[in-house]
Amino acid sequence: MPTARRTLTLALLLVAAGSLAFATGAAVVDGPADTFADDDLAVQPADGPNGNYSYLNDANEIAIDVSASNPNIKDPSFEGVNVGTTGTIDGIFTITYTAERYAHVWIEYDGDGEVAFVSDGDSIEGEANNVTLGPNQTVTVGLALDAGDSAAGTQLGADEFSINAKLAEPEQASGTTATGGGSQQAGGGPTTTVRAPNATYREFVASGIGRGESVRWLAEGMHLDGDNVTLEGIDLDGIDNERVELDAAGSPDPFADAGPVSAPTTPHSMAYLALDHDFAPDAVDEMTVRFSAAPSHLNATGTDSEDVTLYRRTAAGAWEEVPVEVVDDDVARMLGLPEDRVHFRATTGPSSTFAVAAHAPRYDVTEATVAPEAIDPGENVTVRTTLRNGGGAAGERTVTLTANGTPVASETVALDPNETATVAFDATFESPGAYDLAVDGTSVGERLLVGDPASDDAGGSGDESNAGSDGSATVAGTTEEPFGIDPADLAGPLALVAIVLAALALVRRMPR
Repeated sequence: MPTARRTLTLALLLVAAGSLAFATGAAVVDGPADTFADDDLAVQPADGPNGNYSYLNDANEIAIDVSASNPNIKDPSFEGVNVGTTGTIDGIFTITYTAERYAHVWIEYDGDGEVAFVSDGDSIEGEANNVTLGPNQTVTVGLALDAGDSAAGTQLGADEFSINAKLAEPEQASGTTATGGGSQQAGGGPTTTVRAPNATYREFVASGIGRGESVRWLAEGMHLDGDNVTLEGIDLDGIDNERVELDAAGSPDPFADAGPVSAPTTPHSMAYLALDHDFAPDAVDEMTVRFSAAPSHLNATGTDSEDVTLYRRTAAGAWEEVPVEVVDDDVARMLGLPEDRVHFRATTGPSSTFAVAAHAPRYDVTEATVAPEAIDPGENVTVRTTLRNGGGAAGERTVTLTANGTPVASETVALDPNETATVAFDATFESPGAYDLAVDGTSVGERLLVGDPASDDAGGSGDESNAGSDGSATVAGTTEEPFGIDPADLAGPLALVAIVLAALALVRRMPR
């Protein structure tokens, strides 16, 4: 009687539960890989025969399949794992860490004990069983099986597992099972202290720094604008000094010696950070400022997190923008940051003053014309204006045409940063006069003449109506006739003047 066989199918699609920060290392991964955590982790089938149990599916995700459905298995008689099988399948897939800092890596898996993830025979499940990977190091992962109590035809295990990663400080990087390039650094490292005299001030000190090492300080929510905007920490990389000190102060208002942030895009300031450090700017390769904002504050001010930025004040007194990255929620969770806030980080050179700001749309009228410039009452004119969004953020704005200061038409325009658009307003003016036209306060240029301006000393001022829904406008009103003379009383004199003018024209054409 043939031995009963069961199939063990593990279609375990990789779900990235965390992302790693500071992706600055050069990858040493050859060939296709399932990458995540800002490409700091790369998962690939392992070399060797057991690597055939894993592959990258159509979505470029790692899958483990110990069954006849595995496309790598060419043996038609292979059905899976025998009932009662116990043992280990080593070397199924690898995890490679490619950044420059150390990281703890482990697997979370909600199995029932019949399948477990191992490395060199030891469990790699749960944070307590993590392996520490240095730059460009790799750990090889296999499966431990215990199908002794399983019935034929059943599937073992859950459908998914996740790989978790958390940054490790150098003194924590010891006792790893990882192999490959790089070296472990056990013990030692700089000594850091943080003093917090009050909510808006921090004193940072680090000593015992090796040449070129990095220092990481936690500010733990130092107020820049109360709880609306807070400083979470400061990192220094590539330090030349053995000891460094840095004092930080926050304020919602500009500091007197620096003044408010100023830039061509006219950003909206959110908070300010002043730094006083005891090292020369060239003694540090770069500085990373980590800050956060309350979601409720961003919503209340209409600020999109992608529009938040940072400016540094240069030695020459100019404000220079620093690229800001919004920290992914998984990264924040991995780093132990408060999950009820939006986190940002910006890497720059050292400076004495920083401004947290937000890009905002800024609409500028670059050109405005009216045609024709003179019309009879009741005729139509067209006002064309060119608008440019000179701010750093996309936005929508209602643009208004006024006549003698009274709104007569409006249009809503949406523009991306540096985008331009031409808007046309059609308006009809019923009352004679001279009208000053403007678009959002910018003069159109020449006054619009309606009829005979001499008949309206009021300059067209009257009761102008607002624009209709089609964007056109009718400007109508009553004007008092000069000296209170009724037009009917002028009919006789006007006819006489017309006759005299015609006679004069004839006289001029007669030959002498």
